[in-house]
Amino acid sequence: MPVILPLLMFMQAYDPEIEAVMRNSRKKKEDAAAAAASAASVQQAAAARSAPDADGRIPVPAKFAGPFQACLDQALESPDKAITFAQNWRIDGGSFYARHCMGFALSRAERWGPAIVAFEQAAEEAERGGEIVQSARLWGQAGNAALASGDAKKAREDFDAALARGLPDGMEKGELHLDRARALVALGDVDGARGSLDTALTQAPKDPLAWLLSATLARRTGELSLAQAHIARAVQLSPDDASVALEEGNIAVLTDHADIARSAWQRAVKLAPDAPAGKAAAENLGRLEPEATAPRPAG
Repeated sequence: MPVILPLLMFMQAYDPEIEAVMRNSRKKKEDAAAAAASAASVQQAAAARSAPDADGRIPVPAKFAGPFQACLDQALESPDKAITFAQNWRIDGGSFYARHCMGFALSRAERWGPAIVAFEQAAEEAERGGEIVQSARLWGQAGNAALASGDAKKAREDFDAALARGLPDGMEKGELHLDRARALVALGDVDGARGSLDTALTQAPKDPLAWLLSATLARRTGELSLAQAHIARAVQLSPDDASVALEEGNIAVLTDHADIARSAWQRAVKLAPDAPAGKAAAENLGRLEPEATAPRPAG
């Protein structure tokens, strides 16, 4: 007899899109470290407008690299001190890099409204200076701050602004489409979200989160074959991710594979027992019928 959890995704507290926002917030520290490393690596930059590096990222000009790195480092330790640093640096000619750090520091403090404003102002200043790709990135960061604040409409507007300014093909562009898809899901625009997710999968095929959210959306729209294919790819790329394991189980139970669902949810609990994904998996396991046991031989 098939085991179906009633209204599985719609009733459980955990949601991959919410987790994606949480991940984005947790990744801020990693992003800052990467940005700081980028700043440190361009001390030999000779011009304010350099050609993109091989990975598509435009280096920070040498005159801004030191203060930018110092500001980001301080934001990791004390967002309030970094905000003051950025304010003073902006007055002293820190250009859009000062506003960028301001947005980052405000995000670290979870002051999303002012962070959105800082990123948008940085994007506009970068564009006035001819730094179109940097402007696109900053519009994207404004969108993520808006998404973290719960304002999906504002997030979509900022992501659209980022895409309108253009980014090179590749991972960064794919992740921007992924972020836009998250905003569209929150707004109930399923068709728009599917379009952005399909672009994200093309541009960033090695990003497991793209495959995870694509699988989730496919499950919600009843495209279970597509959901199975895409969650399989997510599992392949990120086998130790509890969120992926949770969704693998969600899809499995809806396709009458209770054994696979049980195994996937058990893996999610083992990987992250105290995280939202692990807790949701534990709840789902509690709803499953007990495993059938072989009858004892007579005698």
